[in-house]
Order: sequence, then structure tokens, then C-alpha cells
Amino acid sequence: MRESVFENNIPSYYETDDSILVLGDSFEILRKMKSECFDMIFADPPYFLSNNGITCQGGKMVSVNKGSWDKLNENATTIEEKHEFNRRWIRMCRRVLKPNGTIWISGTLHNIYSIGMALEQEGYKILNNITWQKTNPPPNLACKCFTHSTETILWAKKDEKAKHYFNYEKMKELNNGKQMKDVWTGSLTKPSEKTEGRHPTQKPRYLLEIIVLASTQEGDLVLDPFCGSGTTGVEAVRLGRKFVGIDNCEEYMEITKRRLEKVKNEEL
Repeated sequence: MRESVFENNIPSYYETDDSILVLGDSFEILRKMKSECFDMIFADPPYFLSNNGITCQGGKMVSVNKGSWDKLNENATTIEEKHEFNRRWIRMCRRVLKPNGTIWISGTLHNIYSIGMALEQEGYKILNNITWQKTNPPPNLACKCFTHSTETILWAKKDEKAKHYFNYEKMKELNNGKQMKDVWTGSLTKPSEKTEGRHPTQKPRYLLEIIVLASTQEGDLVLDPFCGSGTTGVEAVRLGRKFVGIDNCEEYMEITKRRLEKVKNEEL
């Protein structure tokens, strides 16, 4: 797998026959990858939510700050620079995506409009606007607007002419024999999925299971350029795909490594 992905000898943080984790800056690593090698990309990029506000978690008031990687002034100082940040990594992902490959990007109102515009500006064709409706969102403590209970996941193909893969029959099967709609309802990530460590924006496994099954086939190669605690990799490997994950935080790399090892040992 390594030979099909990397142009140069990039050291891996963790590597098996079906997964490679790379610790480092996504922009730097993406530059060193071969063109058109991934069948699917899932990205959960910075939302730029960390503004010193507060939210509710487990019935307690806590800071909304996720880390330096999520602060606007760490990656960009203006709205224009935030948009350029998104355009840049989306452009680099397009280079490593196969001609008929697809990309999924998760976000909230804080970044998803920039993401959508960036996808169109970089030549992608948006296929779906998935709304993830959370059944147990944290309450709105300020009581000055509606409770934020959804996130958006954009699904796009590389360009207008690309013949993307969509497992329509599997999605219909998962939806009790009916066409699956673009609103997916479910809970936030369960505590049982955080036993190897916590990540502030960890996605639940059922979301990535649907995404992997919908847009890839067994043996396909999946990339997550901001892999965090590794849910993309967990579901990709569990479902017989191959995975490459990048993150600049060693703590999160360790969480992902432990979770992937559990998948290999069939403990998940």
C-alpha cells in the first residue's frame, strides 16, 4: 500500500497491511502523496469554533475551545484567510483523489458555507448535502437562539463528468427497503466509543459506517487528512478497506492507533 501512496519515504507513526498513520502537517504530507491514489476521502476539518465561549457537556458548563488547531487566529486571521485555508486543503485533496473518487466533508454553520464554495471553486461537483440530526444535542445555554442540533456533511465527486460509485442497494437495505434520504438521525458519540481516549469532535461510528459503505468497495483506499481519534480508519478497516490517516497531534495518533489495533484483534 505504501508504494501506491507516497512519492517519498515518509516515516509512518503506525503501519500495518491495511492502515498507515502519519504524524505531521496535512499540507506537507499531502504534497508528498502520489496523484490520484485514493478512492474516497473523509475530512472533518477545523470548524474554527474555539472562541472562548461556553457550552454544556454532561450537564456542566465547559469551554467550547477544542485546541489551538481549531482557533481562527492560529490558521487564519480573517474570514478571507479562513476560506483560503479551506480552498488550499480541498485543492490538495483533489489532486490525490482518483478520477471517479469522492470526498465527504463534515462541518457546522461556522465553516460549511466556506467549504461548499471552496468545493465548487476547486472544480468538484456536490452530490448531496447530508444533514446529521443529533437526538441528544447539548442545550443552548445563552437562550438567545435555537438549539444547535445538526451538522452538515457535503458529498462531492471530483468533477461534473466523474462516474462516482454509490451503493444504492446497500443504502436501501440499511433503510428498511426504502430509499435513504439526506437526513440521518442519531445520537452523539457514545462513551463506549471513547474508551481509548477523548477527542472533542469525535464522530460516531454509525455515521462513518454509512459513508464507507455508500461510496467505497472492499479493498478501496480511504484517506482522512484530519483523522483525529480515527473513526474513519476504524470503520474503513473493519469493513475491509485500506486507510491512511494524517494528524498533527501525537495524542490523537495514539488514540487512533489503539482503536485500529482493537479492530485488527476483532475487539470492536
